[in-house]
Parts: sequence; C-alpha cells; structure tokens
Amino acid sequence: MATSLEFEAPLSELQAELDKARSAAVVNPDSGRNADRLQAQLNERLYVLYQGLNPWQKLQVARHSNRPHPLDYLRLAFTDFTELHGDRCFGDDKAIVGGPAFLDGRAVMVVAHQKGHDTRENVRRNFGMAGPEGFRKAQRLFKLAEKLGLPVITMIDTPGANVGVADEERGQVEAIASSIAEMCSLKVPIISVVTGEANSGGALAIGVADRILMLEHSTYSVASPEAAAVILWRSAQRAPEAAEAMRITAQDMLNFKLVDMVIPEPLGGAHRDATGMALTVRDTLIPVVTSLVSMGITDLLEARYRRYRDLGPFTGSDL
Repeated sequence: MATSLEFEAPLSELQAELDKARSAAVVNPDSGRNADRLQAQLNERLYVLYQGLNPWQKLQVARHSNRPHPLDYLRLAFTDFTELHGDRCFGDDKAIVGGPAFLDGRAVMVVAHQKGHDTRENVRRNFGMAGPEGFRKAQRLFKLAEKLGLPVITMIDTPGANVGVADEERGQVEAIASSIAEMCSLKVPIISVVTGEANSGGALAIGVADRILMLEHSTYSVASPEAAAVILWRSAQRAPEAAEAMRITAQDMLNFKLVDMVIPEPLGGAHRDATGMALTVRDTLIPVVTSLVSMGITDLLEARYRRYRDLGPFTGSDL
C-alpha cells in the first residue's frame, strides 16, 4: 500500500477495513466479497477526492516518495536502456541519468532527473537537483543523439537546480544556459515529459522541446511554492497560498497553452500503480515520437522556433 498523504486522512479508516478484509479473505471467501465491496467504495471516494485537489495537494502527489521516477519508467516502458555516465569535464552527477534505449523498437536517447524512493537514495541523487556536471552530461547526450539521429526524450522531476557555492564556482548558470541553447538548435525531435515537479532553471535546462507532456498530477513553476512564499512573504508557511497564486498544475499549463498534453494518471495517483502509469506514458509517447520523426529537419527547427517565439499569452506579433 502506498504511503497516505495528509489530505487522504478521511480515507484511512476505510483503507484499514479493506486491508483487514483482504487478510481475512485468505481463509474466508465471504471476506473476499466484502473486500471487493470495500475496494469499490474506496475507489469511488478516491475519485471524488482526486477530482477536487487544489494546487498544493497536487504538489504533494507530485512529490510522493513512491511515485515512479525515470529509472522506473525505463525499466517498465522502455527496453535495453544503457546508462551513460560523466560530463567529460569534472564528474558524474547522479541527479541526471541518461543513455540510449528502445521505445517500441525505436532507438531513442533518454535524459532525465532522478530522485530516490527513500532517504538514502535521495541523498545519493541530491533529491533530483543537478549541478553543472549533470547539465553538461545532458548536453553530451543531446549531441550524441544528434550525431546518431536519435529522438530525445527528457523526463523532468526536480525541485530545481542545485544552488551551492561550489556549483556556482563550477559554472552552474553557464551550464543551464548552454543546455537550453543546445536544445533550441538540436537537429532531432525532442519530447519532454513532466513526471513530478518541474521547478526553475533546473527544469528548463532539459525542457526545451518540440512537445511537452505533463502527468495529470505533476506541476510546473518558475520556483517552488516554498521559495516563492519566502521571497514574497518571508515565510515558507505560506507555500500553499503561493501554489494557488502561481497556477502550477498541469491543467493550468494546458489552459495557458504552455504544454501540449496532460497524461491521465491511475486512480489515486501514479504512485498507486507504477506499472500502469509507465505503460500509459509509453503508449502516449509512441505516436508523438512517430509524428515528429516524420518531419524534415528544416520544418522541425522552424516549428520549434515558432513554438517558443509565440509561447504563452503574448505572440511574436505583440512584441
């Protein structure tokens, strides 16, 4: 069972009854029928609850420790993934993973933020917050994809880029800017999937794409709500208020025409059915990749330029 979130507390009693009925069903068929009834009740209440989530609650879902991360998607939805390491300048940043893989028989290059499912792995992955080595590794893989003619798929899930003094000394800002510039002119299709939270330049550094997809309960913002609350009101306690004001949800992004598609999640969030979520992402990506691969390079680059020239509520003609 997935760890419950705070707003799911009203369902805890029903979940406990269901767990008890399932245990009893091992020896009592009547308990099995009772478990089916309780499961139906829980599903109904989950549906109602998740239809009404506010932005702060959606962010809690996006940050859930059991939510599938890129290495889970690569295991469940891709085949023959080979991880490549290092930026060939300084070291290997474990907050960024990437390498070639096959998606439904088509070779692609995957570059992604990687968080952990527990504290130990999160520390090793720096909670998905990449330093300059991570973004330079991403650039190396982008260039390799271009050389081999492989479509690029990026998966975004980060609180933001790492902001330590050592990162700045090693050129964090330049690494992010160079990664964005590299993606702007890359001569292969790029598809980005926001799988969790996407904050600040850490997200943008691997997020300049021809198509941007977001999972139903993922978020995208210029900064984390906690950071925004500290900047605006000098208090991280007002983060839920900041999340509401910042319009961070996938549905907001789609309404603003900043992303192309919202991918539905399993009932109760992706963390409740990682395999189902991975297969949905795979089935969504296949036609998108196929469509972009069929475009000529000149048309692809022109469409990418137009996309970002006319992004958001203001178009090129307004400037």
